[in-house]
Amino acid sequence: MAPPPISDRARLSPELSRVAVLLGLSIFINYIDRGTLSLAAPIVKDELRLSASQLGILLSAFFWTYAPFQIVSGWTVDRLNANWILPLGVFIWSAATIGTAFVHGFALLLAMRLILGIGESVSYPSYNKIIANHFSDTNRGRPNSAIAAGYACGPAFGTLLGGMLMARVGWREFFVVLGGISLLWLLPWIAYMPRRAGLSASNGPRPASVLEILRQRSVWGTFAGLFSFNYLLYFLITWLPFYLVHERHFSIQKMSVIGGAAFFATALSALVSGWLSDRWIAAGVTETRVRKTFTGLGPIIASTIVLVPAFSDSRFAIAMLVLVCISMGICSSNLWALTQTLAGASTTGRWTGLQNFVGNLAGIVAPALTGLVVDRTGRFFWAFAITSVMALLGAVAWIFIVGPVKETAWRSNLSMPQRRVSS
Repeated sequence: MAPPPISDRARLSPELSRVAVLLGLSIFINYIDRGTLSLAAPIVKDELRLSASQLGILLSAFFWTYAPFQIVSGWTVDRLNANWILPLGVFIWSAATIGTAFVHGFALLLAMRLILGIGESVSYPSYNKIIANHFSDTNRGRPNSAIAAGYACGPAFGTLLGGMLMARVGWREFFVVLGGISLLWLLPWIAYMPRRAGLSASNGPRPASVLEILRQRSVWGTFAGLFSFNYLLYFLITWLPFYLVHERHFSIQKMSVIGGAAFFATALSALVSGWLSDRWIAAGVTETRVRKTFTGLGPIIASTIVLVPAFSDSRFAIAMLVLVCISMGICSSNLWALTQTLAGASTTGRWTGLQNFVGNLAGIVAPALTGLVVDRTGRFFWAFAITSVMALLGAVAWIFIVGPVKETAWRSNLSMPQRRVSS
């Protein structure tokens, strides 16, 4: 019997298409929510009479809970139903966003940031569990690209529209409105979330233990690859506005437009790359070749970021920044699909939690190291050079440290019968 046409093998059902869109919307809201304090920082600092050191603690506090709780969330979604863990997390981070509007001191504001980190920690473990459990290997590129597009558009919309909204209604009202919008996401998710058993039945294989996961060479490749990718991402999110204003002498308005356009380029690139990867796999190319091509090629192109400060003509520098952001979309559309296949539906939550814990340490290292380098050298060249090297190390990790992209034969499950249930 002839195999089904490529278009049939790569087609998403209407049910799964809605799920992919809702996952993308949730991470879009997620990234706006986590960036709200940075946007409101000048106003909040003055109104609450915070010192610069207190503000610095508040801006970093999100990662104090977000990173370590990745491990907790990964274990939870492998044990419980991720379809319900995700909306619980959305409810918690929405409540923290709304609660921020009512604080009047440092201690309560710190508590809201810590709670926000706990709530948002469920996102990626839940996304990967849901995708691994309900999307086959020929259509995982698109839901992952929807998520990649969502986190790219979040900072862009947050910067462009959040400032205007805050100027109109005030920062407290802004937090209430944003938290309310986050809560509204729960309504369509509860209506359209996956209802079937998926690719892994409830009596299927047990999740592998953390120690068994850490024995895999590929897991260390995904750790290093995500850390390198996030180093580039957090470098751009935290320092690109400062660089454009202080070293390129752009106005705040011009900086916002350029930064927004660059992140929109990431979103568009991710959507196209996710679609192409699904088509390529459906055509019969191995998943190893497809996933490694995208995750390896993206960081290699991104390493050209070292050329940005070398151009005296700002037009060429901006074009290079856009190219770097396009390369991020090429990689991000496939990096989590790679993890979903390697871990399998039973263990993807734990693997994701560990990987995202290590990856988000870059959110602590990249901003701090960049500031230190700029202080020591008085310019941004070496900060861009370090970021370029990190991108190349990420390409090495994805291509050479990660092994063949196929489901790991976990020793704890070798003696257990496994059955697959179509979604």
